[in-house]
Amino acid sequence: MTVSASVSTAKGRVLIVGATGFIGQFVAEASLGAGRPTYVLVRPGPVGGCPSKGSTIRALQDKGATILHGLINDKEFMEKILKEHEIDIVISAVGGGNILDQLTLIEAIKTVGTIKRFLPSEFGHDVDRADPVEPGLNMYKDKRRIRRLLEEYGVPHTYICCNSIASWPYYDNTHPSEVVPPLDQFQIYGDGSVKAYFVAGTDIGKFTIKTIDDIRALNKNVHFRPASNLYNINELASLWERKIGRTLPRVTVSENDLLAAAAGRSHFFYKHKYKQRIAFLRALLHHSPMIFSLRVVKLISQSMALKILKWELSTLTKLFEPWMSASMTFFSKWTTSNL
Repeated sequence: MTVSASVSTAKGRVLIVGATGFIGQFVAEASLGAGRPTYVLVRPGPVGGCPSKGSTIRALQDKGATILHGLINDKEFMEKILKEHEIDIVISAVGGGNILDQLTLIEAIKTVGTIKRFLPSEFGHDVDRADPVEPGLNMYKDKRRIRRLLEEYGVPHTYICCNSIASWPYYDNTHPSEVVPPLDQFQIYGDGSVKAYFVAGTDIGKFTIKTIDDIRALNKNVHFRPASNLYNINELASLWERKIGRTLPRVTVSENDLLAAAAGRSHFFYKHKYKQRIAFLRALLHHSPMIFSLRVVKLISQSMALKILKWELSTLTKLFEPWMSASMTFFSKWTTSNL
């Protein structure tokens, strides 16, 4: 469907969950920019471990957002704030690891019974039509589960399908916010001829806010497909070359490469010898020792196979002292209990 303008001019109160994330920031800023009373739910506790989230929260607050502290998987709490603040619209932009927390949020929305529209965390391809491989498949299954519960309960909803985010396409599970345009070479997937829609984060935020009062978007999928943003990867590469004024070599990434990468970044650690892995980790530590403790625990917990962890844990602990002592002690207990 095409949404060109909002049918309603009402300025309902909007609660945004996950506003400190990559997509959530754009949605929150668009809501504030549209003059809507905007409430942002953030996790309780200090954000010292993630300075960027702290600065995002302060920036949104300075623009007029009301900051609420709590968890969406706390049903009684969610019912309370939805009622007390007379929330009309709920938008979720939680990350993949928290997708199923929305089940409790939906229960709270159903109990309150006054929410005019709920936008679950989607912001990608249509999960009912796409057929991804792992690890994306599990996330798609979780999102399908959220859709089915919304439909079962009859909660007014809109599914936002923004297709591809306007960043250089990545195949190694890198988050879009971490991707910069290439300066040494292009990685071309297959023959580079398949086209896709690439939508800027700011536009994703603005288009999302335009749908929340539009009756045409009620209980529908809304696809963001700007005609001028339809490109294949070879065309994107040519655009970038014109920007930087030089030609870059192009390296083909095969289907097998893509499938291997889809299994996670751990294929790098399996592929390279032990000493090369340690050298790689030493280089990362030298590059950014003060933040490496948190980053490497995230890397390990999400990307490396547990068998590798068990084998190398003692070496890693010694290697990353003194920055990683507390983190690795905690993680050692976690891996032991999960093996």
